[in-house]
Amino acid sequence: MGSPSEPEPGSSLATRSAPDDVTVYVDRTAPDRGTHGPFFVAYCSPDCDRRWGYLCGNCDAFDTAMDTMGRIECNACGNLRKPDRWDAAHE
Repeated sequence: MGSPSEPEPGSSLATRSAPDDVTVYVDRTAPDRGTHGPFFVAYCSPDCDRRWGYLCGNCDAFDTAMDTMGRIECNACGNLRKPDRWDAAHE
């Protein structure tokens, strides 16, 4: 993983090098709580107009997956965010 850069003055985004040397912009101001650490949204551009994925704050990996109910799991360390909605029928 590329090392993080500090946000530029007046910006809350840090640039990171994601897999395949793609530059993404990580917003650390609005984390989603996980079981081992936060998840941060990564965007394709500094305009934050399109999400690229999530960065795991526990292990600093981009290897995350989200299911249809909004559950996020880091495939590297097992950090987990509970789903946005829950329905007993899915059990």
